[in-house]
Amino acid sequence: MHPNSTVSVGLQFAWLFILSIPVACVAWTITHEEVFREPRDYCQKQSKNARTLPRRKFFYLFTCEFCFSHYVAAAFLVLTRFKLLYEDWRGYLIALFALVWVANQYMSVYNHLRLDIKHEQVQIHAEQKENLTEERRAA
Repeated sequence: MHPNSTVSVGLQFAWLFILSIPVACVAWTITHEEVFREPRDYCQKQSKNARTLPRRKFFYLFTCEFCFSHYVAAAFLVLTRFKLLYEDWRGYLIALFALVWVANQYMSVYNHLRLDIKHEQVQIHAEQKENLTEERRAA
């Protein structure tokens, strides 16, 4: 860290973990949630069927949360001017990759939680169906 820096490393890391939350939220919402299904379906088709490699790769970026999080993080860096460890361009570069990494950790945890909840719902539904079947047999 540059000795003339005005922001402590602790505060920079607090900003990193807080700023990663909206980065993860935006990247996840656009690449997974129902509200963006139609544009995402279009991008998926283009990423598989476009004639040129650059066009396929461009559209792929909107279907992969990891890839898309780089662009979301860059946009948040432009908005917030957040830098990590250095006060010059290196601070932006380190902040970009740190934001992407933390945001992807958040998305991974969120995905695991969703899968666990879905698994529990399926299990509860199966148990309820089994109990209903047993009650009908008993009646």
